[in-house]
Amino acid sequence: MRTYMSGLPTIALFAAIPALGLAAETGSGEGDSKSQDEDEKASADLAKATQNPVADLISVPFQNNTTYNIGPNERASNTLNIQPVIPVHLGQHILMISRTIMPIVYQPDLTGTAGGSSAVGDINPTFFFSPANQGTLIWGVGPAFVLPTATQRSAGTGKWSIGPAAVALMQPGKWTVGALVSQVWSFAGPDNRSDVSLMTLQYFVNYNLPHAWYLSSSPILTFNWNAPSSEKWVVPVGGGAGKIFKVGKLPLNGTLQTFYNLRPEDSQTIGRWSVRVQLALLFPTKKKAAAKPAEDQEGSAGAKLAKPPAVATQNPAPR
Repeated sequence: MRTYMSGLPTIALFAAIPALGLAAETGSGEGDSKSQDEDEKASADLAKATQNPVADLISVPFQNNTTYNIGPNERASNTLNIQPVIPVHLGQHILMISRTIMPIVYQPDLTGTAGGSSAVGDINPTFFFSPANQGTLIWGVGPAFVLPTATQRSAGTGKWSIGPAAVALMQPGKWTVGALVSQVWSFAGPDNRSDVSLMTLQYFVNYNLPHAWYLSSSPILTFNWNAPSSEKWVVPVGGGAGKIFKVGKLPLNGTLQTFYNLRPEDSQTIGRWSVRVQLALLFPTKKKAAAKPAEDQEGSAGAKLAKPPAVATQNPAPR
């Protein structure tokens, strides 16, 4: 079980990203240079959109995190986060972005060199409210929740938690620089479970390269204020690279990052190294073209009234 849950998902996803990217590039065939330039620009724009947590972009990331060197027996844990991101337009000026994380967790038995258990963890939905038309500074704020959905006691907090979340970023030129922070506190749940006071801070720095490649560093810093001092915080340092590519007509975003975890030296539950592999399905929202009123037709009695525009026939994005 340990071999499968802690190693195989990372290896499989790591192998899939370059293989899928190569298949997409070699299978695209020869097209005219204008079409290739348009595809290149579209991929570059899509890359920047994926780096914006409050972009008007539907995505379904599958993010696999494997952590190594946990406890005295140097065990490995694995968490696969399924985290759909869905934007919803609330009128013309406000965009609500729902970001829900459902973790599937493998936790090793830290008292031995083998054995462990798998479970669904606590689901973490976050809702950002953001201006639909952003300026140089892009931002969003809203509530974050932790729902006690874990199927095993060790995989969750057992508590209902809520708190604020905020994101802010800028995208000058080829760069994307920003941070996302949340703080939740428990407000209900069994008395025999510890109260929750948890802050997560994710800063992200991306530099976009030609052909929809990019360099990325987006570690998640965690501060568990109610935990013992040996397990209270972890500060990963590192990064990696990613690429936007297509399989058929479906755009995908693949990333690979490696982190060295700064942590309390006497920690028994926080690993020293971690590897993140992510593959995200992307569904760019199609913008409605502005409806143009019919041109006035002049008659002997004067201009006739224009006909009302036809109702748009396609609107795949939730509005």
